[in-house]
Amino acid sequence: MSEYAAVSLRTASGFLESLRDGREIWLGGERVADVTAHPLLRGAAATIAELYGLQHRADLRDRLSLPLGDGEERIGYSHIQPRTHEDLRRRREMIKLWADENGGMLGRTPDFMNVMFAGYAAAHEYFARGGTGFGDNIRRYHDRLRRDDLCLTHTLVHPQRDRATAAPVATEEENAARVVRETDAGAVIRGARMLATLAPFADELAVVPSISRFPPDTEDAKPFAFAFCIPMATPGLRFICRKSLTPPGGRAVDYPLSARLDEMDCVAVFDDVLVPWERFFIYRNPRLVAGITEAGPGHTLVQSAIKDWAKAEFLLGLAYNLAESINVLQFPNVQNTIREMITVAEMVRAAVLAAESDPVPGPGGTLVPNPRCLTQERFYFLEAFPRLLEAVRVLGAGGLMMTPSEADVRGPLAPDIARYYQAAALPADRRIRLFALANDAACSGFAGRNVLYERFFAGDPWRLGSLAATRYPWKGELQERIWAFLRRAEAWEQA
Repeated sequence: MSEYAAVSLRTASGFLESLRDGREIWLGGERVADVTAHPLLRGAAATIAELYGLQHRADLRDRLSLPLGDGEERIGYSHIQPRTHEDLRRRREMIKLWADENGGMLGRTPDFMNVMFAGYAAAHEYFARGGTGFGDNIRRYHDRLRRDDLCLTHTLVHPQRDRATAAPVATEEENAARVVRETDAGAVIRGARMLATLAPFADELAVVPSISRFPPDTEDAKPFAFAFCIPMATPGLRFICRKSLTPPGGRAVDYPLSARLDEMDCVAVFDDVLVPWERFFIYRNPRLVAGITEAGPGHTLVQSAIKDWAKAEFLLGLAYNLAESINVLQFPNVQNTIREMITVAEMVRAAVLAAESDPVPGPGGTLVPNPRCLTQERFYFLEAFPRLLEAVRVLGAGGLMMTPSEADVRGPLAPDIARYYQAAALPADRRIRLFALANDAACSGFAGRNVLYERFFAGDPWRLGSLAATRYPWKGELQERIWAFLRRAEAWEQA
């Protein structure tokens, strides 16, 4: 039994209320008093709240959650530790339903971290290598995460100061978050970490290792080698937001993605933050930090791949609507542009389903979607995604630059708008809304940030690519096939 109270599935109103906890969020030079009321943050807060609200819809309840034990308490499917093919399928359907709700454009929905920590908890023996208590800590934390239906985000890497080194030097001048002293209650952390996506809207922050940068196993690296979770309102913890992607006064009808799906990215600053011992999963252990992929291969990969699937389908649907609205779907060049988008959507779908149908054994008796498929999907999509946006730009063409605001549609020039902005297949008001969505998806600051997110959210793609090439498990087998073929060729010659 858990030591935590059984709160079960979260409500939309309960989520929003939990954000009013005194957390220290800074945006535009000012501290945000209430992220649910701030004009540049409230849209995303409301969108995430809607996802929690879906869990209580009668027609979706069993698709999004399941009973925990024999009682009435329920947990979301993203919290499960899959042990059967049916578990994998149900979890995938839940993640896809959430992703489709926002066209895959909200990258860091709560299920991302739910899946990660379910995997970590299943791999509790990995964390116990640093001490039995750390394995117990990760299991207890996962139990709390699923029972309280928390929204968790994470921060992976040190600030961009000197990317030539794998780990910072443990000096007082260093900016990276590090252990500066210990107390009976816990360890004190000072410094900064990036990039905490979703920070203004999360309940807790996970400070976990990046899979793309491995610290050396040295004494100097130990103060930086840890993993833990703490509440967002922890004293001494503050977050500095990047500039908002939503124009001041921007309305969802004019900026349908920016106004509601800007999940925000932050630098987390630790000003002598006390982290209790029971909150640590790794402590001063560079070896465990470097090998963190052992603690759950393929878990977060599947969530991000399903999000990619939803995003590719969303952009494909947008492209079809653009082409039909201005009557260009008949042209071969347009058809082939859309065919390229179809290929991306279907390749991502195939990777997700293949990984699910051919799972590998995971820690603690779990089943893990095959990382062989999902790892390559990640590389494929980060390269394909900019091309999807380019396709939308090409199809929308100049129409993306001549989209007036909703105020113009309803203003004194409404007759001119109705006459001159109509499309072959749509009246002016619907055409304007469609092209506003396309512009926001492919041309705006939201679109630019989206490209960066897809490229870097899992770590440095160049480092990850180097690791994928040098550690490819089937490298030797494939090489031997070549030599075997050459031996056959030699035998043919001799015969």
